Amino acid sequence: MPHFASLYNLAFWLTQDRATAEDLVQETYVKALKGFPSYHQGTNFRAWMYRILRNTFLTTQAGLKAAVSLDSDDVRVVEPATDQTPEVFFLTRVEQETIRRTLEKLPMHFREIILLCDLEEMNYKEVGLALSIPIGTVMSRLFRARKAMRLLLAAASQGAKA
Repeated sequence: MPHFASLYNLAFWLTQDRATAEDLVQETYVKALKGFPSYHQGTNFRAWMYRILRNTFLTTQAGLKAAVSLDSDDVRVVEPATDQTPEVFFLTRVEQETIRRTLEKLPMHFREIILLCDLEEMNYKEVGLALSIPIGTVMSRLFRARKAMRLLLAAASQGAKA
């Protein structure tokens, strides 16, 4: 099943629930198999699959709730190197947890753009195809999402120092 891990990763971040994410990915593959005759050979298969997943999510109850503010402008676990000290390992885990919690605070449309661009390493064109938005919107939304992420991380950092 091509792109399963990547699709599950996005599904989990969108739904915030493992079982729901698994169901979403399963439903995505079912829809892809049924709709495969509509897939145009030579186009971006990965983006096509992400679009099916996102559209399926948006038509679910959880997706409908999350999409209410979609147009407003409002992680993977990294295994430590074996030569790390317990202190370095602890600080790395705290940093990863802070980033994960901060990402969860972002609105869904910002979270999904960061996940697709930065974690899944999709290019702007692929993201635009997956989300059915123009490349200019991808770039501006990514800029605003990263800015919001920086502000939230700065606030978390200030709160930790106090």
